Amino acid sequence: MMKRIYMMVGWCLSSMCLAGTSDGIVPGTVWPDDNGVHINAHGGGILFHEGTYYWFGEHKIEGAAGNRAQVGVHVYASKDLCKWTDRGVALSVDDDPDSEITKGCILERPKVVYNAKTGKFVMWFHLEHLGAKPQPYSTARSAVAVADHVAGPYRFLHSLRAMPTIWPENFPAELRNRFDAPDSYYTSSASWQEKAETHQRGLAVNTCFHAGQMSRDQTVFVDDDGTAYHIAASEHNATLHIRELDTTYTTYSGRYIRVFPGRFHEAPAVFKRKGKYYMVTSGCTGWAPNAARSMVADSMMGEWRELGNPCKGINPRNGLGAEKTFGGQSTFVLPVQGRQDAYIAMFDLWQPKNAIDGRYVWLPVEFEGDSFFIHWKDEWNLGVFD
Repeated sequence: MMKRIYMMVGWCLSSMCLAGTSDGIVPGTVWPDDNGVHINAHGGGILFHEGTYYWFGEHKIEGAAGNRAQVGVHVYASKDLCKWTDRGVALSVDDDPDSEITKGCILERPKVVYNAKTGKFVMWFHLEHLGAKPQPYSTARSAVAVADHVAGPYRFLHSLRAMPTIWPENFPAELRNRFDAPDSYYTSSASWQEKAETHQRGLAVNTCFHAGQMSRDQTVFVDDDGTAYHIAASEHNATLHIRELDTTYTTYSGRYIRVFPGRFHEAPAVFKRKGKYYMVTSGCTGWAPNAARSMVADSMMGEWRELGNPCKGINPRNGLGAEKTFGGQSTFVLPVQGRQDAYIAMFDLWQPKNAIDGRYVWLPVEFEGDSFFIHWKDEWNLGVFD
């Protein structure tokens, strides 16, 4: 039987039931790094650079305090996606109470991309300032850090609201300039359906027009032509925004669209296959799991079409099936290098009462026509793509 010693820095293992072994991946179990400590890279994403995969994610600590950023963003390196080497903290939070990324802020879903034109590595993440009012998630900002080397250290550059005084390209003219509508989202007792209808009418787009649009759960995607996009849950999580980045990847170009207004998607993960663009998201139920969603488009800038829940099967370790995404929430879809038509869907099993114990579910993506599916597997390896 596996023996585990619980430590402040993670789970230290002396055993056999591992999420990533030399033979493959065991979803939902403790996944040790080269030091035998459970990988600490939650809500993360992966960058493949010069023959190595780099996994960036939120560094958690023990207990509920780990839901806020006490350390920063951790990074690990691997050649085979199973065995991971600890490369340390790529971006550290600041001890300065006046810093935007001071210790105790909310720093979520870091994603790193490489800019071939500038030679810089660029990290985007969701940022909520410490002590934000009227409630902890009201800051709703994106933040950017840069580095000269893939593993860092990353230097905090700025945070921003998206494209103030610019309307979404697909936002109808008749819905614009409704600034007299109060933004009562936080105090309203309206039902989800009433809120959805309000967002479909563009209330939040108008009220955020001058300050800039919100960003919460987010990801970054670089297309084959080098154009980068920031995809974020916006409008109080009611509507996804897809925003083109400028050539430096550190700010916006001025182009963006709204996707599925009033549908309340979060946790976006984007990938491209055979000229089509795909996305996995979740619904909005906080830390609690819900059914995953999938969608497809012929262009990043739309139109996007929903496909339904891509998940199939049951996670025997917690008894949760497709209706709860095996207990997880989407964070990234990874194209596997050197394998044809090979993609891995990455999910987090959140543990908000003890954040450091969050686990990872990685599963292969299967395709059928323009749709894709993610079947539960107790254990698997990259040979499934052969």
